Amino acid sequence: MKFKVIVKTARSITIELENKDRVYTDKLYDLYVNNGLVLERENRNVVSIFDLQPETEYELKLIEIESKIEEVVKVKTEKELVTLNVKKFGAKGNGKTNDTSAIQAAILACPDNGRVLIEKGVFLVTPLFLKSNITIEIKKDAKLLGHTNRELYPVLPGYIPYTDETDEYNLGTWEGNPLDCFASLITGINVENVNIIGEGILDGNASFDNWWYNHKVKNIAWRPRMVFLNNCRNITLQGLTIQNSPAWNLHPYFSSYINFIDLKVNNPADSPNTDGLDPESCDHLNIIGVNFSVGDDCIAIKSGKIYMGKKHKRPSSNFLIRNCHMRFGHGGVVLGSEMSGGIQNIRAERCIFTETDRGLRIKTRRGRGEDGVIKNISFENILMEKVYAPFVANMFYYCDPDGKTEYVWSKEKLPVDERTPYLGDFHFKNIDCVDTHWAACFFYGLPEQKIKEINMENITVTYASNATTGAPAMMTDAITTSKMGIYANNVEKLCLKNVKIIGQEGEKIILHNVDQYDNKE
Repeated sequence: MKFKVIVKTARSITIELENKDRVYTDKLYDLYVNNGLVLERENRNVVSIFDLQPETEYELKLIEIESKIEEVVKVKTEKELVTLNVKKFGAKGNGKTNDTSAIQAAILACPDNGRVLIEKGVFLVTPLFLKSNITIEIKKDAKLLGHTNRELYPVLPGYIPYTDETDEYNLGTWEGNPLDCFASLITGINVENVNIIGEGILDGNASFDNWWYNHKVKNIAWRPRMVFLNNCRNITLQGLTIQNSPAWNLHPYFSSYINFIDLKVNNPADSPNTDGLDPESCDHLNIIGVNFSVGDDCIAIKSGKIYMGKKHKRPSSNFLIRNCHMRFGHGGVVLGSEMSGGIQNIRAERCIFTETDRGLRIKTRRGRGEDGVIKNISFENILMEKVYAPFVANMFYYCDPDGKTEYVWSKEKLPVDERTPYLGDFHFKNIDCVDTHWAACFFYGLPEQKIKEINMENITVTYASNATTGAPAMMTDAITTSKMGIYANNVEKLCLKNVKIIGQEGEKIILHNVDQYDNKE
């Protein structure tokens, strides 16, 4: 049972099993650190070890319980200059005292390669701002608890013109536009080389009594996220539980080389707009070993609405999503709908989607613009359990005030111009969908800009005996279905190889306006 170290800091290590299993392995194992047992009868592919010492060499030994096969890896932890305990700065951790200023002081006072330590306790806070080149460790039995008084939250202005009026500075953002928003519980602006680690909890303390009440109405500013990273680089979150966010949980924005490793992201299923992770115009993200259970999309990849996409032309690109478990969200991995800067080179593998409304979900529409190009998207070795519609690509998504206009919903062939988005190549391989409800696949391109290419290989879809009825795609005049097979409309090339649809009602394959169709059993 081979494994590798995928993240190490001065105080922690994350390992990942090298197998083909999805999230969990059937072969239980014990994990030892310097011959001391740290994990017993474990089955997760991704696990983390904490409470280590800086600049120390450790021997990690993994023993498969049944076969007794051993694998040993040696690793040395990183350097650490100093530890600053927030209680030394006056933080109480009693859940009643506002500890923001004490913790912020520790962060600002921390030197390069230093650690800010948050030990056992409940620390009531408003937004904390990061600085570069430090580690923040939130220990087991420690919780950062968000204050519910929005009057205490600073506002990040969305649009700030340069003094010479040649450009603008953007701090706040809301759903793809530069708009005023509250600073988030953890806010990073133009910082780099930061680790936020530990077995503790970031709790936004949100509920329908405060942040979620009347959530569609702006109240002073738009709701904060749990973690907001604006123009940041080399940031790692490892081991934490993140829960009860006022809005999106994790929001990296125009940022690069970000790692989300071995996290738990939890929000109630009925909480509004509490997406798990929304990377926006970012590049080189690793999302590994994350367990999502949220009130909206689990992972929603974005690149701005029309203004931001056209101005910056920065796609979200080069993402790796691996060994993640998505539960109960609206979508497992979602692309769009704010995608005017484009999305490309996204790979998801060895993941499980459980009871999400949709598995892979692509949503765009006319008006997103010619820079709204989605291409080179790959899903491999995925299990989808009780997912209503495993594969959905919809180019008639009806969001926004103009989303229900005739220009968006018309099925007539309109001119291709600077407003027309593009969906390129999609590759799906070795995917099992069990207890499906509405439809196996629903692909609907524009008549003037068809979906370029869809390749599906080694795909099996079965249906729930009590399958419900619903609309696979959110679009004007959407059809409702139950146990539908593969529906494809306005697609240039659809290639199926060993695709099995078992138990559908009606035709297995429904094609309209598909230029090239290949089906190999």
